[in-house]
Amino acid sequence: MISKLLIITTGGTIDKIYFDDKSDYQIGEPQISLILHAMHVAFEFEVNSLMRKDSLHIEDKDRQLILDIVSASEVRHILITHGTDSMVETATVLQNVPDKTIVLTGALNPARFRDSDAIFNIGCAVGAAQTLPPGVYITMNGKVWDPAHVRKNRFENRFEPM
Repeated sequence: MISKLLIITTGGTIDKIYFDDKSDYQIGEPQISLILHAMHVAFEFEVNSLMRKDSLHIEDKDRQLILDIVSASEVRHILITHGTDSMVETATVLQNVPDKTIVLTGALNPARFRDSDAIFNIGCAVGAAQTLPPGVYITMNGKVWDPAHVRKNRFENRFEPM
């Protein structure tokens, strides 16, 4: 059982706001805090809104910043919301962090959309963070994935084994 969950938000589709038919968007305020409050969760959490980037624009220096924050935190259970296109790369950078359960999740549709997978993925990630042993995991499409054995299938818009 977790005593506290550190949530690090990096942007991605989960927090996107679309403005017109041309798919013009901005990455808005992190939605996870609103979602968890609406679900009346029974655990303490802290949200660190680290960046608001599409994951295609996350660079090595951004991944190093995420690693530094995760490594420096005293919290042992960490959930990272992240864009899906480069989630695996970020998870790989975090692989050697000892004694922490780190779960990355995101959404294939913005949390603001009615048919978004965001709430489902966040619920899966919270459950994974509470029950899995220390390590790094990705939760997408109703599964917990080992980052070394998963990829995003952009054509099918889902995660799958590689």
